[in-house]
Amino acid sequence: MRLDPSVAAIRTAIRHTLTTLPPAATLEESRPPEGPDGAGLEGLRQEARRPLVVVACSGGADSLALAAGAVFVAPRLGWRVGLVTVDHQLQDGSARRAEQVARWAREQGFAPVEVATVEVGAVGGPEAAARQARYAALAEAAGRLGAATVLLGHTRDDQAETVLLALARGAGPRGLAGMPAHRMHAGARFSRPLLDVPRAACRAACAVQDLTPWEDPHNTDPSYARARVRADALPALVAALGEGVVANLARSAALLGVDADLLDELAGQALNRCRTPAGLSADALGELPAALRTRVLHGWAAELGAPRAALTHRHVAALDALVTAWRGQGATLLPGGIAVSRRAGELTGG
Repeated sequence: MRLDPSVAAIRTAIRHTLTTLPPAATLEESRPPEGPDGAGLEGLRQEARRPLVVVACSGGADSLALAAGAVFVAPRLGWRVGLVTVDHQLQDGSARRAEQVARWAREQGFAPVEVATVEVGAVGGPEAAARQARYAALAEAAGRLGAATVLLGHTRDDQAETVLLALARGAGPRGLAGMPAHRMHAGARFSRPLLDVPRAACRAACAVQDLTPWEDPHNTDPSYARARVRADALPALVAALGEGVVANLARSAALLGVDADLLDELAGQALNRCRTPAGLSADALGELPAALRTRVLHGWAAELGAPRAALTHRHVAALDALVTAWRGQGATLLPGGIAVSRRAGELTGG
């Protein structure tokens, strides 16, 4: 029987992601214990030593298609496969929906399977607060379970939407690079295998595998910026510029991501060269190209305790003025109540 192209594309993407991780199938040699149950016990021990990958699954089409692909592909590459579904408690019936996802996962052979119930705050707006709570829960589960990575179901369409949202807020190259294929967060690794897979393929894969996805009402709620981009802005661009615009936006993000990674690496090296016992050398900063200097200042501000999500171009520009347009001005105030001043040729803050 011919494999449906949508299922094949998802499985191929997952296989590519998992093969970029550390080798999965290296098991320790050990002698089976004596006795009639020795072989069975040894099999359990061997299984426990297989590395673990965890799928984050909301029950929506994208994450459900990802989960179905992962539970097929990962064991064949030597991985155990777990699943975590997050209950944000933002909608009636959310606990029931989470338990339905968990029950399906257990039936499919995922182990372990967990429901993470979170409290969503209000800082940064509802979308950002829910995202922060979700990632914190997933990172905690990954650390506790010893997972090598958490697989997320973001697609090519999600990436295009992210780029448009970044453009709208005037983001720089890092923001326009969209979502990275791999990132570390709170000590856990997150991977996005489907960034080059269209959302339509996930829906098709669910249909041919008799999977019924959950339709999150937030995805069509116009009070959310991403929902408006999904419903109006991106379709308008496709109508004006052609179907290829989604793939091209995602490709631009990937290209910018490579450049941003290099600049971030160079900026990290430059930050260390600019350090002084009290802070940073203004003269050393002044010798850097603007593309590196602003990254150094952004990274240093984060070190001082300024929340990265709250640091804007305006804050970094004010720090940069302490270096490039120094006229004895007062301290620059950063998010988190941090004041940065220039004294005796050094930038100091706290």
